[in-house]
Amino acid sequence: MNQNLSYYRIFYAVANTGNISKAAKELYISQPAVSKSIQKLEESLEAKLFERSSRGVTLTPEGELLYTHVKSAFEALAVGENKLRRSVSLGMGNLTIGASSTLCKYILLPYLKDFIKQYPHINISIACHSTNDTIQLLEEGKLDIGLIGKPENLKNMRFHFIREIEDIFVATRDYLHNLKIRGVNHTHILQNCTLIQLNRENMTRQYMDSYFQENHIVLQDTIEVSNMDLLIEMTKTSLGTGCVIRDFVQTELQSGILIEIPLDAPVHRREIGFAYNKNAKISKSLEYFIEFYENCQL
Repeated sequence: MNQNLSYYRIFYAVANTGNISKAAKELYISQPAVSKSIQKLEESLEAKLFERSSRGVTLTPEGELLYTHVKSAFEALAVGENKLRRSVSLGMGNLTIGASSTLCKYILLPYLKDFIKQYPHINISIACHSTNDTIQLLEEGKLDIGLIGKPENLKNMRFHFIREIEDIFVATRDYLHNLKIRGVNHTHILQNCTLIQLNRENMTRQYMDSYFQENHIVLQDTIEVSNMDLLIEMTKTSLGTGCVIRDFVQTELQSGILIEIPLDAPVHRREIGFAYNKNAKISKSLEYFIEFYENCQL
């Protein structure tokens, strides 16, 4: 669109009122200014847009064609303005949250349940990625906020601690019984079992690899899976010993479906929390969410 938008607004007002004087009053400008703007628009488009008479103005066929499109444009703008006002009045907005599928299910969703009750008009999108990928996306400005395990280097991230998690090893009673039949002592289960663990892209797996290295534990056989839920289910079918997060198998531990394997060197607890790029522009929706989780007690 080569012309100044004001020319089209004046054209639209004149076409609607059919009178230059009325259009001038509606637009709070002088009649000569209206006439001059219409003249400039006609000259630039090389087309006559109005027929003048003592009773006012009427659109020419060329004017009718232009009016159809200008009318649609200004109506669309009006709709947009109304939606914006409604969005502001209702506290509407968009919020994109990154989290691993495990953290999403067990930690993020309970927060969102209460947050949505307070801010039902905020549109929430969840991007399920590994913690490493979530951190990368936060740095690139592609996520508003992420639920992550606290990394060693926060770089440009602002981190808010939510809770600690503890990695443990579990197995079924049948699987442990079979290991005992094979002569495996309970202090050497990890070295002699089939260990079910997350793939190498996962921060939990990287953390556990460091644990094995520090404690000189050499694994004999492993099964890699993509998410914690699948890992837990495979462990419950006696396929091996599962490396899991304690909070996520509380029901199985209490019922005896899974048995915790004692360790000579316990795995240190890890911190989980919400993080966002402190250099990124914070939207109103993100402000609401930050305020919510900082004051939330789940």
